[in-house]
Amino acid sequence: MTVADLGPALTEFQSAVASTDSVAALAVVDAALAAGTDPVSLLTEVVGAAQRVVGEKWQRGEWSVAEEHAATAVAMSATEAIAREVRRRPIVRGRVVVACAEREWHALPAMMIDCALRSDGWNTTLLGASTPALRLSQYLQDLGPDALAVSCSVLGSLPTTRRFIEASRAAGIPVLVGGPAFGPDDLRARGLGATAWAADASDAIEIMRAMPAVVSAAEPLPAGEVAEQAALELAHSGLVADLMSRWPGIACDLDPDLVKDSIEQLLHAVWAALLTADPRPISQTVWWVSALLEFRAQSPSLLDDLRIELTRTLRDYPLATNLLDTSWP
Repeated sequence: MTVADLGPALTEFQSAVASTDSVAALAVVDAALAAGTDPVSLLTEVVGAAQRVVGEKWQRGEWSVAEEHAATAVAMSATEAIAREVRRRPIVRGRVVVACAEREWHALPAMMIDCALRSDGWNTTLLGASTPALRLSQYLQDLGPDALAVSCSVLGSLPTTRRFIEASRAAGIPVLVGGPAFGPDDLRARGLGATAWAADASDAIEIMRAMPAVVSAAEPLPAGEVAEQAALELAHSGLVADLMSRWPGIACDLDPDLVKDSIEQLLHAVWAALLTADPRPISQTVWWVSALLEFRAQSPSLLDDLRIELTRTLRDYPLATNLLDTSWP
């Protein structure tokens, strides 16, 4: 079955996800595999495509967080079924450790990368969600893998991804990174010192085959930006509380969790911009928050108010303040 033939499977799978019917979702996956569908195509064109729709439904306010989590559980069950199939294939390449950055709880993308690499004959070890840096270092010492693959979906996990890159490259092990937090190209990946960046699971297969055997230690990031990001991270809880107490969004019938998430995402975007020398996380996150407000019929002036309060809160952080001034769309 080719990618072009997967439209009906995607429709059936999306229906199963919408009704949180794991049995129906697994039936779609089993039927596609029995028909000879490439497992990686099934991952990207069916499971991954359906999961993107899940995120869009949450953003539009059509689904609650609980509904999103239930749908994701169905997708994870389907991915596990595909993984069982690919693990029947022989190992013909080296070993890869696959991990989620610390504070990264979106385990599904890492599962998909692990499954894709295993389908290509790699001997993979999946460490799961929010891998502590110390645990990763221990695994690298114990296993001595040929490469490390790191999945990062949220901007707030980019600082810990950098720690993973430092630990891996210090041991001479190349690092492949990917996920929504890295954006549409390799700029942030290069900024953090990764060996390579992959756009998706299929891309990861091709890039992993070409990874170097040994790499040098990562170059240090600019000291000023690192120091300011670390200070922002240390003060994060207080900054969030301060903004929640002053931004009018909290009094406009918005879910307090949504208000907090919007504020945190913007602060994380500043972290990402500081560490990667890429200002786009700020503008992209502003548009994301703008869409959240629009879908919930909120006044656009709330976003202007948030910018004013955020600038005021970050007045003691000059690099961050400058990024807000130059990058807010």
